[in-house]
Amino acid sequence: MSAYIDGLKMLGRRELSEQQVRQRLARKEYEQDEIDDAIARLREERAINDVRVAEAIVRTETGIRKRGKIRVRIQLERAGIAKDTAKQAIDDVFGAMDDDALIEASLRKRLRGRNTIADDREFQRLFRYLLGQGFESDRVMKTLRTKRK
Repeated sequence: MSAYIDGLKMLGRRELSEQQVRQRLARKEYEQDEIDDAIARLREERAINDVRVAEAIVRTETGIRKRGKIRVRIQLERAGIAKDTAKQAIDDVFGAMDDDALIEASLRKRLRGRNTIADDREFQRLFRYLLGQGFESDRVMKTLRTKRK
């Protein structure tokens, strides 16, 4: 089987960046020039498009997982998206989004229907959780203070 066909199959299952396809083809022990030819053909046919992948990752991370910019940027780096492409995708999605509403949504998911934070221990736990989700500490603190009993 050719690297091109394997690449198409990978992309048929899910949206992948060029780097992810390269890595997966290398793991299947294709020669480097065969991988390069397959990537060039896939790019030419628009099967691989890192801009489209970056936008999909950003939308998933914010819309479904309710994560902040920092965490989204990390996910894009892991996918092998170029820094300028990643920055553009983040700016496009977050430009049309209310950061505070995103923090609220992430917090609401964690509080499971409650509107207040029970005690200092829970406050600290939620603070660490929201930082881990990629939100800036000052925004997290401001949001959590409004939920304190």
